[in-house]
Amino acid sequence: MKHLATVALAGAFVAGAPSAETAETDHTPPQRSATFTIRPIGFVSKAGGRTLIVLDKRYQPGLLGLDAFSHVYVLWWLDRNDTPEKRSTLQVHPRGNRNNPLTGVFATRSPRRPNLIALSLCKIVSVQENVVEIEAIDAFADTPVLDMKPFVPGYDATADARSPEWTGRE
Repeated sequence: MKHLATVALAGAFVAGAPSAETAETDHTPPQRSATFTIRPIGFVSKAGGRTLIVLDKRYQPGLLGLDAFSHVYVLWWLDRNDTPEKRSTLQVHPRGNRNNPLTGVFATRSPRRPNLIALSLCKIVSVQENVVEIEAIDAFADTPVLDMKPFVPGYDATADARSPEWTGRE
């Protein structure tokens, strides 16, 4: 692979469920200190008008059957956004527009967030060896790709979805 990148996530995580006695009164999840290491499975490549997800060859067997799907979710790391200031931001004006209401980052798609994991739904053009060609992705060239999951119609959609007015998709 072109780059060797490791993403270390440090912090607290939820481990286990609260007991029946405290479930209704205590909404604080149990905390444990942990460090997670995530290694990219590949990188975004953009050249000659083509957009590719190029996987490390060892992950090529994991692509078996992906060509039967029309779309794929790509989880990627916002590596060019990794600063303590941006990771500590918890509220933003969506889309950087101050006319939009101040909103928590977990209710937006803002790149400013504690863990810089991004998600894009991409149309698959082809799958060949360790390369998935997609129509487009909102990531830069050389961006680390963490995982991919197929889009399954009917399973990945809901009829009763709603969103706030600022999304323009009521």
